[in-house]
Amino acid sequence: MIPVRAATADDAEACRAIYAPYVEESWISFEEEAPSAREMKRRIAGYGASHGWVVAEEEGAVVGYAYGSPHRLRHAYRFSCDVAIYIDRARAAQGIGRAIYGALLPLLASRGMHAAYAGIALPNEASIRLHESVGFERIGVYREVGYKLGGWRDVGWWQKLLES
Repeated sequence: MIPVRAATADDAEACRAIYAPYVEESWISFEEEAPSAREMKRRIAGYGASHGWVVAEEEGAVVGYAYGSPHRLRHAYRFSCDVAIYIDRARAAQGIGRAIYGALLPLLASRGMHAAYAGIALPNEASIRLHESVGFERIGVYREVGYKLGGWRDVGWWQKLLES
């Protein structure tokens, strides 16, 4: 079993290192510049307190992370959240994502979240498989919603109703 725990400020650099290639080399993240460790620390503190941020660790090294964040700003959305997950590329397809979501999704439910939404920049079959394996269902696609790496990118949306 892959150990998963709540993230701390000390995990900021490891999370930044995992995330940077997704930002710099792909359209999986729509950010165009990788955040600094200081910015990642700020995100961990904010989302960790409001929704939850967890990391998977093997032999003392962070190998993946996921977090929840607000879905939209209007008050009626307060029981819905977005989720994001990033795994060290060298550790893909080893069950880390399922372990991380196995910890994050119940945490989100315990914090009053009713529904979780995952936006997946397409194509991304590995992410689709992961999300569907933990119970997310495809609900739609935003066509050509982002422009990155010289082209328009679609984002598919998946939803999971959380058990409280």
